[in-house]
Amino acid sequence: MFLTISTTTGELGAPAAELGYLLHKNPARPQSLEVTAGRVHVVYPEATDERCTVAVLLEIDPIALVRAGRGKATEGFTLGQYVNDRPYAASSLLAVALGKLFRTAMSGRCDARPELAARPIGLTIEIPALPCNGGPALAETLFGPLGWSVDAVPVPLDPEIPEWGDSRYVQLTLRGTLRLADALNHLYVLLPVLDDAKHYWVGSDEVDKLVRAGDGWLGAHPDKELISRRYLAHRRSLANAALERFAEADGLELTEESTAEVGDDAVPAERPVSLAVERRTAVVEVLRELGARRVADLGCGEGALVAELLRDGRYDEVVATDVSAGELTRAERRLNVREMSDRQRERLRLFQSSVTYADDRLAGLDAAVLMEVVEHVDPPRLPALARAVFGAARPANVVVTTPNSEYNVRYESLPPGTFRHRDHRFEWDRAEFRDWADEVCRRHGYEVSFRPVGPDDPEVGPPTQLALFRRKEAV
Repeated sequence: MFLTISTTTGELGAPAAELGYLLHKNPARPQSLEVTAGRVHVVYPEATDERCTVAVLLEIDPIALVRAGRGKATEGFTLGQYVNDRPYAASSLLAVALGKLFRTAMSGRCDARPELAARPIGLTIEIPALPCNGGPALAETLFGPLGWSVDAVPVPLDPEIPEWGDSRYVQLTLRGTLRLADALNHLYVLLPVLDDAKHYWVGSDEVDKLVRAGDGWLGAHPDKELISRRYLAHRRSLANAALERFAEADGLELTEESTAEVGDDAVPAERPVSLAVERRTAVVEVLRELGARRVADLGCGEGALVAELLRDGRYDEVVATDVSAGELTRAERRLNVREMSDRQRERLRLFQSSVTYADDRLAGLDAAVLMEVVEHVDPPRLPALARAVFGAARPANVVVTTPNSEYNVRYESLPPGTFRHRDHRFEWDRAEFRDWADEVCRRHGYEVSFRPVGPDDPEVGPPTQLALFRRKEAV
């Protein structure tokens, strides 16, 4: 990972090499610091009165990173923890390194040159490879309102084979006249936002970091909701907390739309309890009724249900799978695998697997859960899901939850004809869900019953529908 910050005498209004005073890093002495991800170096390729450039190089130590990221590697995607883009592409790891290197500069303090620290100066920032989940336009959308001139050039997948198109990376150049502290805080917040990923566990302390780094600029940004949501790893409760604090600082009152995104966890405004919590509670109650001892959460995401199951000693084995390696990494962090006792770790199996492919590791379970999973599968792949789960794995019981599309009219902020989540491939009404469940039973030898989750509206039914499949020979 690599970035440079440059200025000239004309842009600084002083000898350019005095940039070193503002950064609290001597141009004549290269410096290195140990960080969680590896080692970060600061050097000055040029430091004259006319022009000064500081370069930051982050060397990733993949072994140390895996250890610091909650220890034991999970099954099925071990190689991905060591072979990836982290050494080359700017990400949240670089943002963390900047925060450690330039903590005093980010606070806006410089006792040696206080007048320079207090005023805008001309800066050019270059990042050769930056993951940009949203393309060059998103970089302009995020940095443009902050006073930057943005040049985001897509990096081709292979320059020798142009027909392959562009990668998800951009070569980013920012030019502007800003306080150095503001520029560093912009990078600290927006690098992980553009990547839309954080390589460490995101908890409530990250809200404090976002509010501190965003002081004076983020509250007025036109895309503060997007920035807060992405910076806080799409944890809606944390994003709402951050937005409330920005609103308080600005003397504003948040609207309902600014604090509630209609997505997987959305509920009508009059419902104070999260539908996600109601859903997990309903699933746990079913598993307890079944007396299941060996259970699996297929498509576990960040592991909210898995964490609840592990807290209950009645489960001898809890299996957590997801097709996304990133989600499994976040689940590891959420579950705090590194700090688990040996007994607790023996109860957990966490590995990568797709619900549309047969996996022998899932055989012999008392129950499997597909909680808000089926609607993320392309409809032509649903028969493959049924064969893999009900035909190959054949757990004694399967619990499936999915949105009830009839209930969508109760969400005032959801435009007609749209889904609750951007990744949903479809949303079934009650009749469509029953038809699919009946066909699964006919083909694979199960019986099914249905339960509502959430308020059961007399006209449109519940927001979530739950189906309990029981294998006939196991009943």
